[in-house]
Amino acid sequence: MAALTIELPQYEARTGFNLSRWAELLADPELAKFEGRIETDRHGHILMSPPPAPNHGSYQLEIGHRLRTLLRRGRVLTECPISTADGVKAADVAWASPECMRELGNRLCFPHAPEICVEVRSPGNTEAEIEEKTALYLDAGAKEVWIGSASGAMTFFGLIGDRLLSGSRLCPGFPTRVSLR
Repeated sequence: MAALTIELPQYEARTGFNLSRWAELLADPELAKFEGRIETDRHGHILMSPPPAPNHGSYQLEIGHRLRTLLRRGRVLTECPISTADGVKAADVAWASPECMRELGNRLCFPHAPEICVEVRSPGNTEAEIEEKTALYLDAGAKEVWIGSASGAMTFFGLIGDRLLSGSRLCPGFPTRVSLR
């Protein structure tokens, strides 16, 4: 079978649609009862995932705690909804500078990504899925995307292409491995 390539529109062209669709979903009382993660695709269709395993949340918490400790000026967010060229995606952890938070405001869904977006791998994540989310967050304005593995190893991607970094430029003290206590 031949490989299929889909060209997505610029994320800016999708922002109005994504924000409107996200507001609809948040207003739905039946969806409010769902305890897992909700995202959308580029057509506004709902993508639902069950709650992750406890270790996933523990890594989110540990990464968020370390970010908050190392980058005191700024805000750490979890399950952060971000408008992308492929719908609304929820970063497991994100960090936004005070300047970025002033611009993003107190919205239901961010029209562009905060400076740092973090995904913690779940057993069901494919490599292609992680690569797509990395590209989507960078395209939506993230300066860095971090991927945390199930073992706690951290991988850092920067704004210059999708280049692998040896560590974070925005948070140089962040470790390359996060351990749970």
